[in-house]
Amino acid sequence: MVSVETSLKEAMTSIEGSVGAALVDYTSGMALGMLGGGKDLNLEVAAAGNTDVIRAKTRTMEMLGIKEDIEDVLITLGTQYHLIRLIKSRGGNGLFLYIVLDKARANLAMARHQLKRIEAELEL
Repeated sequence: MVSVETSLKEAMTSIEGSVGAALVDYTSGMALGMLGGGKDLNLEVAAAGNTDVIRAKTRTMEMLGIKEDIEDVLITLGTQYHLIRLIKSRGGNGLFLYIVLDKARANLAMARHQLKRIEAELEL
């Protein structure tokens, strides 16, 4: 089991092309931890905005009667991937891991695999 800080460091170092990572509470929109980002990526704003994405998708699934859990959400931009992984393990209800990847350097399949592994090891 690893801490939030260690998990975010692991995401930034083990996932090729990582630009920023955060652990977010989507009930409040608050980031519980952030690493990376910069002048072109305000992780605090991104965390709050992606909270709305998760809430909207959850509402839509309820209206459609879909009983499955969301594993992750992918948003592709011209130069970036934004990957949101909902936390399903030990007390992670209402939380998601968020990572921004440089599209030119990232391997999306490997990033999803690594994020799933990091989520499984995360201690909350």
